[in-house]
Amino acid sequence: MNRPNIVLIMTDQQRAGWTAASGFPLDTMPFLDELMSTGVRFRRAYTTSPLCVPARISLLTGRYPSAHRVRQNSAAEHVLRGADLVDVLREAGYALHLAGKTHFHRKAADFDTFAAPYWHDRGPAATPDQTLFEQWLSSLDHSVSHEPTPFPLECQFPYRIVDAAISAIDRTPADRPFFTWLSFPEPHNPYQVPEPYFSLFDPDQVPERLAGPEGAERKGGTYTWLRRLIEEKRPGYDAEWRRYRANYCGMLRLIDDQLRRFFAHVGERDPLVFFVADHGDYVGDYGLQRKGAGMSESLMRIPFAVAGPGVGPMADRADFVSLADLFPTICDALDVGIPAGVQGRSLWPLLTGAPYPAGEFASAYGERGFGGLSYDVDERPSLHFPYEGRTFDELNTVTQAGTTVMLRREQWKLLLDERGAGELYDLDADPAELDNRYDDPALAGIRAALTTDLARWMIRVRDDLPEAVYTLKRAPHNWR
Repeated sequence: MNRPNIVLIMTDQQRAGWTAASGFPLDTMPFLDELMSTGVRFRRAYTTSPLCVPARISLLTGRYPSAHRVRQNSAAEHVLRGADLVDVLREAGYALHLAGKTHFHRKAADFDTFAAPYWHDRGPAATPDQTLFEQWLSSLDHSVSHEPTPFPLECQFPYRIVDAAISAIDRTPADRPFFTWLSFPEPHNPYQVPEPYFSLFDPDQVPERLAGPEGAERKGGTYTWLRRLIEEKRPGYDAEWRRYRANYCGMLRLIDDQLRRFFAHVGERDPLVFFVADHGDYVGDYGLQRKGAGMSESLMRIPFAVAGPGVGPMADRADFVSLADLFPTICDALDVGIPAGVQGRSLWPLLTGAPYPAGEFASAYGERGFGGLSYDVDERPSLHFPYEGRTFDELNTVTQAGTTVMLRREQWKLLLDERGAGELYDLDADPAELDNRYDDPALAGIRAALTTDLARWMIRVRDDLPEAVYTLKRAPHNWR
């Protein structure tokens, strides 16, 4: 069995395309860009769901939310699965280290070391300064700081997470392979950084938005509902979008510097490195912060890169891949069987230059919503927070209601929901997804072909579990 050391870098709410190597005009993550230049970057990588827990459970199980049954952040304990990534690595003899954010079904006892959980305004504080820092974070109420963070770098979560990960690896015997998961809560809100990161990216120099608040009004539905709710709670909040973007870029550079420190310490152990995010962030698009409404590219498309022993370099690939593909890829890399119930596909042949069927990776699929019916834009049902005051959660009864499925193929994006409402976008001509051409007669043939492909995906993610008497015919690499 091949047993390389493995490092999984996962950021929270990092939008794809926000590093120089991916075409961003500001150099936010120079170390990571350089590290991944020796491997493979997938520029058409997608999350399974645009919110934390369903996406993270997809990573661990290789299953889509409709199969693992966790369709909202508060339902992790209801996961339906077979063997997951932790099970496979434990069976293969790995030392398992987690440092950072959890937000999934696994617990401390499932790891050899567990420097967790970190949330977005609190973590396992060990010093008075760290406790004060977390109190200050909480006072931001998930908003944007207009001043540099008044606490030293050592209080920041990425610094503390890297410290814990280095310590765990140092205690791992040299003859035992390790799996280290660096699970950063950033660049998720609250948007804050200390100097020099606060001043590193000038708000006047950040790229323009795809669309402002008028985009949310034009898109309607949850976009409009959420935008109006935030404006009601925080009048004029959209005026801070440039500062928000500047802080977001600073948070990326802070993470990058901590990754540089981490690999300077452990790089000689020559790990296989995976870099992903759970989902994206509007970063001001549509006049929205955070996430919550719809399945725009800013939420669904994620960074996904792999480097290390046996990988690449093959630079950028245009194949459509999914967060659900990470687990079966690791299985293939270790030469162990992909467990029953896994729906993702191994990317190992793509990473190593082996032949593969391009049609298998010609499209991507995603899901959102916890079920029931979608709400209308003027409805105000009871929420888990009050309508009064500044505090809000963008993930709530209204924004997460209903069910929507997504297909991406070539330049096209197709969405269908439980009401039968459809959206069709040509992303080459309309990257902001404002011109819905679902009912355009000129695109009837394209819509039919995309709908057929979407139906194939929906059949494909029907669950193979539970196993019973019949013998399942398995495809190599989980390709079909």
